[in-house]
Amino acid sequence: MASPETFYEVMRRQGITRRSFLKFCSLTAAGLGLGPAYVDKIAHALETKPRVPVVWLHGLECTCCTESFIRSGHPLAKDAILSMISLDYDDTLMAAAGDQAEEILEQTIEKYDGQYILACEGNPPLNEDGMYCIQGGRPYLEKLKHMAHHCKAIISWGSCASWGCVQAARPNPTQAVPIHKVIHDKPIIKVPGCPPIAEVMTGVVTYMVAFDRLPELDRQGRPKMFYSQRLHDKCYRRPHFDAGQFVETFDDEGARKGYCLYKVGCRGPTTYNACSTLEWNDGLSWPVKSGHGCLGCAENDFWDKGSFYSAVPKLNVMGGVEADANKIGVVLAGAAAVGVAAHAAVSVASHMKGKQAEEASDE
Repeated sequence: MASPETFYEVMRRQGITRRSFLKFCSLTAAGLGLGPAYVDKIAHALETKPRVPVVWLHGLECTCCTESFIRSGHPLAKDAILSMISLDYDDTLMAAAGDQAEEILEQTIEKYDGQYILACEGNPPLNEDGMYCIQGGRPYLEKLKHMAHHCKAIISWGSCASWGCVQAARPNPTQAVPIHKVIHDKPIIKVPGCPPIAEVMTGVVTYMVAFDRLPELDRQGRPKMFYSQRLHDKCYRRPHFDAGQFVETFDDEGARKGYCLYKVGCRGPTTYNACSTLEWNDGLSWPVKSGHGCLGCAENDFWDKGSFYSAVPKLNVMGGVEADANKIGVVLAGAAAVGVAAHAAVSVASHMKGKQAEEASDE
């Protein structure tokens, strides 16, 4: 079978120096949370492994994952698409259309059967035999199954492909389902978010290209390097949560002081993602930093979990004790009062002891 160029060969052909290539490997290792020892491994992998063929399909979705991906800064999306991978098919980005575009799918299977990565954005509808999403004259469901049968692994981009998202929200008239409900015999990497962070998407691609394997996944199939911590764990407003200081309404004094947004609906304590560490727009900001609570868009069924502006009930905090924001505030306020009272008692006792000592010396 034909073998595409390696990443290093493409970079050299484009005039990139060896020094710049090694600098890229160092930045890649840092971006993936890997130590300096991995720089040489990444460099060796990119020098010797061919570019990975990728077929990117679109089902029921709004294209926000692609919009996020093309805005990646580390690495740039153009570097990922033109150098790191061989993006053989993407009906949103490719120039070809119609029969010419559909022929590329069969050509990819013929050249790279069992070698290519299938990237899925959006999900398939099952109702009416998949007729709610037709591409190239056939249901997307049929197209998905056909391409999945010949692929090496699948990446489910975004919450639509990972969980179902808004298309699968109640009452779900099209019977839209996530990719793993349809494909059962291929490894699937879920990269949820509505959309996922750009650098998370390119980071997953970089890891797979560099190490020729799937990243370590959690029990839900998400890459641990990006989905192992709650937003709450790294949120800069966390001290206000611990102190019982909350925004009650979006225009109150607490909002102006940057207090915790939990009471006005922030899902940070129950959402696993990298927003609070990587942030968005090349590390510029993220919703909580902008003054709006997290919607929990990376979590399963987030559309069906009630209002986005009401607090998560029975939040599991403080050593496993179930409590809500009001109880937390009361507990912490009570603790503070006890502390003040204890300090006052110690101060009074110290003062009395000092006074008694003075009286004894006068005698």
